[in-house]
Amino acid sequence: MSDAPRLFEQGLIRTRLKRAIRQGAEDFLLARAGADLSDRLSAVLRHFDVVVDWGTPGPHAADALLASGKVGRLIRSAPLIEALAPSPYPSIVADAGLFPFGRESVDAVISLLALQTVDDLPGALMQIRRALKPDGLFLACLIGGSSLTELRQSLAAAESEIEGGISPRVAPFADISDLGGLLQRAGFALPVSDVDSFTVRYASPLGLMHDLRRMGATNALTERRKSPMRRATLIRAMEIYAERFSDPDGRIRASFELIWISGWTPHESQQKPLKPGSASQRLADALGVREMVGGEKPDRLK
Repeated sequence: MSDAPRLFEQGLIRTRLKRAIRQGAEDFLLARAGADLSDRLSAVLRHFDVVVDWGTPGPHAADALLASGKVGRLIRSAPLIEALAPSPYPSIVADAGLFPFGRESVDAVISLLALQTVDDLPGALMQIRRALKPDGLFLACLIGGSSLTELRQSLAAAESEIEGGISPRVAPFADISDLGGLLQRAGFALPVSDVDSFTVRYASPLGLMHDLRRMGATNALTERRKSPMRRATLIRAMEIYAERFSDPDGRIRASFELIWISGWTPHESQQKPLKPGSASQRLADALGVREMVGGEKPDRLK
């Protein structure tokens, strides 16, 4: 069992996701990630016999994978059955932090907007790495740390002003500068990370909060304040949001950041960096310039 601290209440995450699906989930983030996944798969010149769609709370990853024509057998997973139905593929109900596949048993693992609420992300990446065959692909999209910065600031300012202190209201999502290191730590080769940052506009902050509720993305931090937010604090937060983060037409801005990470399990066929001193051509020859010896100054400085 992992010794990592419990950052999120996983049972509460499942409850809120189930409620969101029942009420009609808002999926514009998943749709954006799914479209981006299609583009990324088009650049991969490989066919994968067994692919796991890990934790994606909807059909968006599965649809993109099958449309790519590069998948043999697809297995889907999600934290509750409602997020999988209807599904014609073999399916598993499991938390995203527990990867129940044998060593070197799958060819690719794809995950959209599921891993950002895993308590032990380094441990989850290591589990995925062990389950992938040599030269297997891991590709995931997570909510990034700059998402909802306007909402964070507004809630913190209002709570400090009205209640004299602040409590964690929005999850501390991962930063892109950390994720590349986590891939290397887990043993992935050729790690890559990049970010898709964009802004969504709403008529009011309440519209944003309504969408977050319909995503099942409201606060599930273990250390959150358990009592409901005071009405006065909420009203003041909405006022601060409108004052600081609205456009001339009165609509407010909400920042989102989707971080993509990918890596391959090591294989002898993959490119490797050359050893120092093993180059077969001098850099000066490649650039068409004269090589200078140590201490020699360029002509323009003589």
